Amino acid sequence: MYHGRRRSAGRMLAPLALLLSVAAVLAVVQASTDSGDSKGDTAKESATEQSTAQDTTERPRRQRPNYTVKLNDTLGLISEKTGISVERIEELNPELDPQNLIVGQKIKLRE
Repeated sequence: MYHGRRRSAGRMLAPLALLLSVAAVLAVVQASTDSGDSKGDTAKESATEQSTAQDTTERPRRQRPNYTVKLNDTLGLISEKTGISVERIEELNPELDPQNLIVGQKIKLRE
């Protein structure tokens, strides 16, 4: 007479169910990745078209009378942000040390 445990059908089918579950998850991930690529390309094209449209209709920058130095600012970066050349900034601020800009310091941008 055999006194060992009898294996239930559930224990025998569990590995098969696990494999089927993994295959289903992989199929869903693959399908979402494939459809996401084409949508991503379309979104990138739309963003490029929008930025091009915005570039052509961009208004001239309003020139402020001064600029407050922020962390990691350089004269070149300030020039890009304000649209005023580095030479002009130096001309308007003769006491300014370009190597020692201080956060919170005010820089004149126009006379």
